[in-house]
Amino acid sequence: MSVITRAEVQHLAKLARIELTDDELDHYSGQLDVILSSIAQISEVAADDIPPTSHPLPLTNVMRPDQVRPSLPANDVLAGAPAAEQQRFRVPQILGDEQ
Repeated sequence: MSVITRAEVQHLAKLARIELTDDELDHYSGQLDVILSSIAQISEVAADDIPPTSHPLPLTNVMRPDQVRPSLPANDVLAGAPAAEQQRFRVPQILGDEQ
């Protein structure tokens, strides 16, 4: 039994604003049917006592914690800038006044 019909694929293509030929509709409906059938098989096997996971292996954050350290003085940093104003880099305006 087909999980997704050709008409449903056509409707999805219309929603996504994708123009598909008749051959493409047949092709994609077959492919999507295989994908949805596979997902249905996995759902049948999945046990209620197994929590859903996003990855088969446990992941841990490998980044170091933030630590405050001394940095360059603002005057040294701004010394190499083409333009500075009020202890900040001065850059050309890219947006209008409509903010």
